[in-house]
This record gives sequence, C-alpha cells and structure tokens, in this order.
Amino acid sequence: MDVKGTVALITGGASGLGAATARRLFDAGASVVLIDLPSSAGAAFAADLNAGHLNAGATEAGPRAVFAPADVTNEAEVQAAVDTAAGLGPLRIVVNCAGIATPGKVLGRDGILPLDTFNRVIQVNLIGTFNVLRLAAAAMVATEPVLTEQGGPERGVIVNTASVAAFDGQIGQPAYAASKGAVAAMTLPLARELARSLVRVVTIAPGIFETPMMATLPREAQDSLGRQVPHPSRLGRPAEYASLVAHIVDNAMLNGETIRLDGAIRMGPK
Repeated sequence: MDVKGTVALITGGASGLGAATARRLFDAGASVVLIDLPSSAGAAFAADLNAGHLNAGATEAGPRAVFAPADVTNEAEVQAAVDTAAGLGPLRIVVNCAGIATPGKVLGRDGILPLDTFNRVIQVNLIGTFNVLRLAAAAMVATEPVLTEQGGPERGVIVNTASVAAFDGQIGQPAYAASKGAVAAMTLPLARELARSLVRVVTIAPGIFETPMMATLPREAQDSLGRQVPHPSRLGRPAEYASLVAHIVDNAMLNGETIRLDGAIRMGPK
C-alpha cells in the first residue's frame, strides 16, 4: 500500500520505536497522529516534523504531524485521537508502540509481587494495544479501499509490538512476557476477522533495542547486552524497526504473522 496521502496513528509516538516509525512514515508522505502521554515530548516532536517539512519547501495547508495526548487505556482519549486522525484523511495505518516493562519477581526481596504491578503492565501493553486497535479499526473499515501495487484492494494495516520476551521471557518478566505473549497470540485471530474488511494485522517482536527504557542503563551494561546478539552484535536501532513497519505496509502478503526482529538472539533465563 502506498503510504503517501494516508494517515498513520502511532502510539508511543513521542520517542523510541514510535518516534522513528512516525518519522519514517511522515517522510514517505503520510500524515501522522502521535499518541503519547501529556507529559511526553509529543508536541515538540510533532512541531519538529512539521518544521522540517516546511523548510523543505512544502506547500500543503495545515500540519501533517499532530500530537494527540492520551493514555492508551483510556477509551475516550483514544477515541478523540482516532477522530483527529480520521479528520486528516483516510486512516490506513496504525502502529502500537506504547508499552511499559516494569520488572518484578513473583517472590522478590520485598515480598510477593503486588497484583497492581502485574495488572498495570497488562493494562498498558495488552489492554491498551487492544483498545487502540479496536477503535482505530472501526474508523479504518469506514474508508474506501485502495488498490495496492500488487493489484488487490486494501483498507489498511495494523502493526502491533510484542517482544522476544513473549517467547524467551526472563526471570523477573512474568507480567511483561504475559502481556507481549498475548499481543502475539491475538495477531492471527484479529487478522482472520479483519480480512473481510480488507485490513491486515501484523506483529513485530523486537529484541534488545536502543529505546528510552534501555537508555536508563549504564553504557557498559548496554554494550554488554548488545554483545549477546549473534549478528549484528549490537543493540537494534529504532530506524530498523521503522524500516520493517514500512515494509509491512508495502507488502500485501504480510498478514497474521509475528515477526521477530532480534538479530537471532534467544534470551537466557536472566
């Protein structure tokens, strides 16, 4: 599907994987709506995208990057963001990057893992992802289908983000692994259901990537993690995630699949 002239809704769009994806799709000609928390740098990032576009000699009226502050678990806030996206043009791309990775052992140094801690990770990573895709899918299926370069009709693509932890969860990751495993598990049933509406659903399971969460670790720790990746022996880069999103959008045969993007790493127990 041609990205130019479409609208993309991206959660976690103010930083990391989401920001890289937003920039990639924006540069390819899409309008982007960035969902992130009000405290994020979403407004500044949207302004930066628009400023760069205008400096390049753009003549379109109105901004092509819009920040929509929202908690992905909040139905009203997400619906407002979806409405904003649909108001810019045909909503055809949704990318769910918002997530948290709060660690915690079932029986840790401070006692039993609080149920609220486990629940919060599930709420953001799984319920938040589902909340966004269900509301966005309703707007997506209301658009007119377009012909892809492969010759078939299509309305849109939803890309969710799991993690290699869905398959290789480590000690201290029961909540995170459970949430990401569920995102991977719902990929096929969603793709099967939305196929009749000409909407594809694909999930990416990244390995160890350079993200704001990773940036909190000392440089030595980051380098050590990167050396665990067989090839290339380094941390993944957000632009590489964004590149895969762009290919998924372009390739009409990618559907109902969870794709590991991990340099062949298989995580150890800890």
